[in-house]
Amino acid sequence: MKREANNEQGGPLSHIRVLDMSRILAGPWAAQILADLGAEVIKVERPGRGDDTRLWGPPYLKDRDGSDTTESGYFLSANRGKYSITVDITRPEGQSLIRELVRKSDVLLENYKVGGLAEYGLDYDSLNQVKPDLVYCSITGFGQTGPLSNRPGYDIMIQAMSGLMSITGETDGEPQKSGVAVSDLLTGMYAAVAVQAALIHRDRTGQGQHIDLALLDVQLACLANQAVNYLISDTVPGRTGNAHPNIVPYQSFATVDGRIIIAAGNDRQFARLCDLLECPGLSRDDRFVSNRSRVENRDALIPVLQGQLKQRETAFWQERLEAAGIPCSPINTLDSAFAEEQVIHRGMKMELPHPHAGMVSMVASPLKFSRSAVVHRRPPPLLGQHTDEVLSELLGMKKTEVDSLRKNKIV
Repeated sequence: MKREANNEQGGPLSHIRVLDMSRILAGPWAAQILADLGAEVIKVERPGRGDDTRLWGPPYLKDRDGSDTTESGYFLSANRGKYSITVDITRPEGQSLIRELVRKSDVLLENYKVGGLAEYGLDYDSLNQVKPDLVYCSITGFGQTGPLSNRPGYDIMIQAMSGLMSITGETDGEPQKSGVAVSDLLTGMYAAVAVQAALIHRDRTGQGQHIDLALLDVQLACLANQAVNYLISDTVPGRTGNAHPNIVPYQSFATVDGRIIIAAGNDRQFARLCDLLECPGLSRDDRFVSNRSRVENRDALIPVLQGQLKQRETAFWQERLEAAGIPCSPINTLDSAFAEEQVIHRGMKMELPHPHAGMVSMVASPLKFSRSAVVHRRPPPLLGQHTDEVLSELLGMKKTEVDSLRKNKIV
């Protein structure tokens, strides 16, 4: 468990140790990002059951003999690069183990309910006494303060409450959530950023601090242009399907055999699109000559473009649009996405050795560095896989001591 020096092989955070006491997605996602950057991440799980997402399937990872393991695709997606230990934090002996681990760590991540860890003496104020320079990051649905702070927060609730669902879906359809848990994922990314900023502050001042992250805050912040559109106009935006509220044309169009995305982000691209579709007069029409006028007159423009695009196949248009320098894309299924030449070139699918499954396919980190490159060292861990290793090597415990803890169901 000896941390590597900060070098090109070890990763930019190879000198950092993270105690990951979070579950489900937002916290584990943040910890996985830190692990990808080289941090040593120790995931603390409940004995016997572990992180809830281990069982959130099917699908489950297949064993070498083809039978299901107890590791779901959901768990695998957010926990690579970590060590797993099991500790019963409801017991005084388990709480003592966590405090000893905190003394040897730089960061603690948790997503318990507000005040949930205080009863175990594992809240920020308590652990700040143990390690004053600890960076302690709490992730909840609604934050540590406010009238809703004690409510649980789940991604779909946050997508609904933040307004994201109200702007997602077809114009005449019902509100829709995103196909992945974007509120959790975005909060995880904000957490990884916040932790690194707090570490820089610690290195300059010697002081740790408490980071308070709320899913609702993050999702509102990530409404971006839609939120500011409302704030400066007092007009509540609605659903526009695959169309863009501020750019036209920037949406999907039907073809003979499917659909294609066209994103003409400026007037020059729009003029080239009109030439390609053999309707050059559109780009000189006062109703469509600028993006502002196209937004204001989209109901007149889109049917004309759609009528032309419906005449030929997706591949036909993709070839010609790309040749003309007009941004476009087919709407891939995941098998098609991973088969894309660019995706293969960028190495976004990779494999890691797994103790039960042989090699397991994973999505690689998207971070590319010219130095201190990301190195994927470990697959998502089995439950408690590294308990003995961490307690013996990091805390210096003897085998008889670990065996006693296990006999008493502390670990």
